[in-house]
Amino acid sequence: MLSVAEKVLDSWNRDESPLNTTDDIFAWINEINKNTRVKIEEIPFSKGNFWFYDENKGEILNKKNKFFSVKGLCSRIDNDPATRQPIIFQDEIGFLGIIVKEIDGVLHFLMQAKIEPGNVNGVQVSPTIQATRSNFTRVHGGEMPLYFDWFKDSKKHGTVLYDQIQSEQGSRFFGKRNRNIILLTKENVPVHPNYKWMTLGQIKKLMKIDNLVNMDARTVLSGLLTVLNGLNGESLKRSFHDEAFFRSVFQKDRELTKTAFSMLNNYKMYKDVLKEFISLETLPDWIVDDRGITSTKRADFDVRYYAIEIEGRETQTWTQPLFKAKSKALFVLYTCVDSGVRKFLISLRPEVGCFDKVEFGPSVQIANSTDYDGDDAAYRLFCEKDKDKHFLIDVVLSEEGGRFYHEQNRNVVAEIEKDELPLSDDSLWVDYATLNSLISNNNLLNIQLRNLLSLLDWEG
Repeated sequence: MLSVAEKVLDSWNRDESPLNTTDDIFAWINEINKNTRVKIEEIPFSKGNFWFYDENKGEILNKKNKFFSVKGLCSRIDNDPATRQPIIFQDEIGFLGIIVKEIDGVLHFLMQAKIEPGNVNGVQVSPTIQATRSNFTRVHGGEMPLYFDWFKDSKKHGTVLYDQIQSEQGSRFFGKRNRNIILLTKENVPVHPNYKWMTLGQIKKLMKIDNLVNMDARTVLSGLLTVLNGLNGESLKRSFHDEAFFRSVFQKDRELTKTAFSMLNNYKMYKDVLKEFISLETLPDWIVDDRGITSTKRADFDVRYYAIEIEGRETQTWTQPLFKAKSKALFVLYTCVDSGVRKFLISLRPEVGCFDKVEFGPSVQIANSTDYDGDDAAYRLFCEKDKDKHFLIDVVLSEEGGRFYHEQNRNVVAEIEKDELPLSDDSLWVDYATLNSLISNNNLLNIQLRNLLSLLDWEG
């Protein structure tokens, strides 16, 4: 009998399933896009009556004082110039979860075809459950999210393969986190409309298509390979097509893990990070008016207000603010083979809304690639490589459509020689085992890096 780890890797290597072929999945997505009524309209604040600007608090609230708010934030690191910007304040932990079941001898993942108001393309493949606390406490007055009880009482229904509280985007959210959970069950699972079973290999295939698998699914799946932690690996070797990646997973360099934790802890201990909420109207270079919140200088986003109608959700009509991106972001993860072991270059990434000062992020992380004028070595190397575009992975994917409007990022995994890039003080080459150790803890890898890790699909 195969172990859970062997079953996960077996599912990873199966990019088709007789249960639902990939062509069936594409047809299913197209059908939902075609037959679901969706209307998203940008409107002035004065046209709605649920959200409003509270002049006393200097923030955007709703009449229930629930869901989330938009505040002004001033953040300063040591003596650096302060960053002042609007930020989403949502002081709650939501559920992002995927149910997994062995069907006909193969692990399948129950995925949802979900439309969020900010999605650039309608339907995106999403986790089994994607629910804020406001959703499952039914503050909106709608129906209970499907499958909520499976995750609320997860141990009653099966084996939890992964369960960590992880961060969202620190450049947009203030300390926002979600519970990422993967539940393996043997029970009968009802398959509701807009849900289908898929192998991990099928999901990996869908991830190669622009804007098809959403951010929430990617962050959950980034933790799946923690099932390999502590295993010998020899019995699993046949499941890996890239021997350097196999060694990266199982030949752990414990000194790298110690160094990674030391870098994080030194930053948290010695860096003075001051954060203060301020009135939106006092933000320099930002205007609050009936259009929303608009930057008068260089910024990555504006805030706009939308009237939304989406058929088939717990609540089908509502209004809300969304952060509207001005450009595609760029996230690059460099990889190399060092003494027969695949390594990955990660960097310390402090962000204004980061839950605990700093997390590790990708080698390059640029929120607004159109206006970027930086001159760091990692970005210069990317520009050189981008002329030929010989990348292992290069795909445009969306940020979370429940809070962001048409926000996309280019995700690149690029193979380089280790000596092509000088190592900066805030960067570190690590093996995958170290990444697995870090992702087994809360708030150590940021969501940009976790999303890139979810894309890895080494075929050798």
